[in-house]
Amino acid sequence: MDQRDFAETSATYLHFADHEAHGRSPLYEELARGVAGDREILGFLSALPREKRQPNLLFSVVRHLSCIPADWAEFRRKLAENLDAVRSLMLERSTQTNEPARCATMLPILARLPQPLALIEVGASAGLCLLPDLYGYDYGSRLIRPEATEVEPPIFSCAVTEGTPLPAAMPHIVWRAGLDLHPLDVSDPSHIAWLEALVWPGQTHRLDNLRAAIKVAAAFKPRVIKGDLRDDLAQLAREAPKEATLVIFHTAVLYYVMPQAERQTFATQVKSLCGYWIANESPSVFPDIAKRAGTQGAPGRFLLSVNDTPVAWTDQHGASLEWIASTA
Repeated sequence: MDQRDFAETSATYLHFADHEAHGRSPLYEELARGVAGDREILGFLSALPREKRQPNLLFSVVRHLSCIPADWAEFRRKLAENLDAVRSLMLERSTQTNEPARCATMLPILARLPQPLALIEVGASAGLCLLPDLYGYDYGSRLIRPEATEVEPPIFSCAVTEGTPLPAAMPHIVWRAGLDLHPLDVSDPSHIAWLEALVWPGQTHRLDNLRAAIKVAAAFKPRVIKGDLRDDLAQLAREAPKEATLVIFHTAVLYYVMPQAERQTFATQVKSLCGYWIANESPSVFPDIAKRAGTQGAPGRFLLSVNDTPVAWTDQHGASLEWIASTA
C-alpha cells in the first residue's frame, strides 16, 4: 500500500480529532486519534476510494451495524468483528449528515433576499434543510417561530455576533426542491436510522432536533430527486417558477467533489442558473473566497458566502454565526 495514502489518511483523522471532534465529542476525538495511529485500520481505509475514508462515515457505519462503542478498545474490536460488513456499508453509504440546524445560519440571508423565493438544495439528503420557514430559531436576542401547524417544530439555538442582520419574519418560500445522488426518505425507518447514526454520541439535543425536523419533513414532504449536481442541476433549475427569486444552496457538499477544477466548474454553472448562490462549506473548498474573508474562522468553522462574497463564519452544526460582511 502506498505510504502516502497511510500518511494522508492518518493526517485526516488527526485533523478531525483536533479541529472537529475536540470540545464536541470526546469519544470521536479518542476514536480518531486511535485510527490515526493504527496501521491495520489505516490499511483498511487506504484500500477504499479516497472519498470513502472520512471519519464521520467510518464511525457512523460501525455504530449503525452494532452500537455506540464505549471507548477505542471496543470500537476496534467491533470493527474487526464486522470488517466485511463495514467495508460494504461504507462503499454503499455516504455521510449525508442532514443537519437542519444549519438553517439558522442561512435564515438571515434568505429573509433579506427579494421575495418570494424558490429554493434548490444541492446534496439535500432527506431535504430537511429545504424547510427553513417551518422551524423555530432562538438567536438569543430574538426568537422566531413559524406559523402554527399540527407538527411541533424544533427550535434551533444559534449564537450570533453583533451586527448580524437578524430576520424580523420568515422568508416567503413558494417552491423548493433538492438534488442528491442517493436521496433519503423520512418514511423509511432504515433511512431514519442512518440519519440518527450520523449524529455524534452525546449530542442528545441535536438528536432531539433531528427527530423533530424529521416529523416536519414527514408532514410536508419536501421534494428531493435523484441526480448529480454536475449533470442534473440545470434541468431542475428550469422547473423553478419564474416569478420567484431562485436560490441554490449547499452545505458541506463540495468537499466531496474533487478535484478542485470540478468545484470551479460547478461554481461557474450555478452562478449562471440563479440569482443567488449560497455556499456553506469548509474554507478549503473555495480558497479564493476564503482569501477575501478578511478574518480567519475558528478551527472547524464553515465559511458562508453569497455569490462568491464571504458573509459569515458558521458552526458546522448551525450553533453559531459570526457575521463578517462589511455591510448588513
